[in-house]
Amino acid sequence: MPERFITLIVNNQRYELRVGNRAEDVRPSHTLAHTLRETLGLTGTKVGCNKGECGACTVLLEGKAVLSCLTLTVECDGKNITTIEGLEDPQTGKLDPVQQSFLEGGAFQCGFCTPGMIMSVKALLNQKPLPTEEEIKEALSGHYCRCISHYHVLEAVTKTLPGSESR
Repeated sequence: MPERFITLIVNNQRYELRVGNRAEDVRPSHTLAHTLRETLGLTGTKVGCNKGECGACTVLLEGKAVLSCLTLTVECDGKNITTIEGLEDPQTGKLDPVQQSFLEGGAFQCGFCTPGMIMSVKALLNQKPLPTEEEIKEALSGHYCRCISHYHVLEAVTKTLPGSESR
């Protein structure tokens, strides 16, 4: 059987991974969450429920928010993936405005679900730079957090919007 490789572009870095059943391979059954965390060492992507119910594993796939625990790695061949680690400016180390707003607004407590929420908000803002409160709530509707009030999250997101100083 010929060797098969897939290419992932994660946070603007290209990875060529062998698909197979050896310990070092990406198995056909591996989820993107597993590959990001276990193979590539990008542990910012969290795995909560592993059933697509909590949103903690959300990453951007070609700019759209996806649940990486429900996405097979082999389905991502040739695709661009952005994780929470990829939002920071690589030259300056400066956080993305959404990350900074969550930090300044106290929109997290334990922080476990925060990366997934930030990624969903980032996808929304990439599509719609001035979303309504209802659109923000819809983008966050698949996220489950026991620690904080979602009002803090809504406030943090609203502060990242253009013209938020006048709101």
